[in-house]
Amino acid sequence: MKKYASRIYLCLIFGILYIPIATVILFSFNNSPSTAEFSGFSFYWYKELFRSEEAWIALRNTLILAISSSLIATVIGTAAAEGIYKMRSKLLKLTINSVTNIPMMNPDIVTGMSMMLFFAAIMGIFRIADYNNIGFLAMLISHTTFCLPYVILSVLPRINELGDSLSEAALDLGCTPIRAFFKVKLPNIMPGVISGLVLAFTMSLDDFVISYFVGPTNFQTLPLLIYSMTKKTVKPDMYALSTIIIISVFTLLIASNIKSIIHTSPKRFKKGGKIR
Repeated sequence: MKKYASRIYLCLIFGILYIPIATVILFSFNNSPSTAEFSGFSFYWYKELFRSEEAWIALRNTLILAISSSLIATVIGTAAAEGIYKMRSKLLKLTINSVTNIPMMNPDIVTGMSMMLFFAAIMGIFRIADYNNIGFLAMLISHTTFCLPYVILSVLPRINELGDSLSEAALDLGCTPIRAFFKVKLPNIMPGVISGLVLAFTMSLDDFVISYFVGPTNFQTLPLLIYSMTKKTVKPDMYALSTIIIISVFTLLIASNIKSIIHTSPKRFKKGGKIR
């Protein structure tokens, strides 16, 4: 009974997680705009998607913002994690770690309102009349800010696990501290850095609330575009775009897992990809 109950529970959990995603994929191939019934298989909405300039502009804006903010957050977050690790005072380190967690614990709506008031004050100080002049910069700063803690929490455990032995050996062999970091420490903590980068990219790509508060009228991201459609109706071409994103992410995950398996077990593979 326990065996069957665990399987039923597992199927239930996977159903809750993936049935909505499967529904989006299914109705992206629907022949009609109705979400009440599947009237036939068609690529019509994919054709409409490629004709929609508004959707591709929003996707381009989203990718530009997500890539820029995640890269900046990764550089700053990695440096911050190294700085936190080098702190000698345990009380100061604990305080910094606690402060770092605040943006993650804070509700998005509070962060969004705080950012909006901050940039409104900046406009008043520098007498900026049109918010569109600083709109993209405001969104970039906001996304970088809430992505930073995720990078720090991904990189810092790797640095703690690595310790100082390799860096000290490099210093004994004549490396400068900066060269020792880039040549010795950074390659060893790179999995944590990449994890932080991917997590920051995902958080920025997914964000709606903060973008809604600080976004300008001339820079619309994909979540903002979809939200604007909900006032009337979400066009099925958005289902098609969502399906393309889902398949792209799924493909990247499979490639990443295959690379990880090959990297951790290189002796199991021959040239040409055959297992010994």
